Amino acid sequence: MNKQILSIIKKYEGKKGSAIPILQDVQGIAGYISKDSIRFISEHTGIPSAELYGIVTFYSMFRLEPQGRHLIRICKGTACHVSGADNLGSMLKTILKLKGDQTTTEDGRFTLIEVACLGCCSLAPVIMVNEDTYGKLSSDKLEKILNKYE
Repeated sequence: MNKQILSIIKKYEGKKGSAIPILQDVQGIAGYISKDSIRFISEHTGIPSAELYGIVTFYSMFRLEPQGRHLIRICKGTACHVSGADNLGSMLKTILKLKGDQTTTEDGRFTLIEVACLGCCSLAPVIMVNEDTYGKLSSDKLEKILNKYE
């Protein structure tokens, strides 16, 4: 992995603002960015590891842990919030058997994340599974949707 990261770093060598493209490329290899990768990138670019960690935790496109085979995004925007997104999120966590801050199921099948807006306000509350959008959701619909994804 470190050889691949070095190759990515060389690709952006001398270019200002390369932290995000480097992190995107590294995540493209493993599906997430480990803390060891952050340290390695820092050592070889001079970008402080705190800055890299800040970028990874600020942007929702980055992950610090492996992601499940299917990514579920639950909208927490205003329209979804007033239409029951919090209850929907609780139902999803129960169905997926997620505990505490856990976001990925034990079997690695699903990862659940909250997003600010999916841009589907007329369908509130809304989730996306991978690139598929589902709206006007209730608990009975959730299990049927999730059963489509193995």
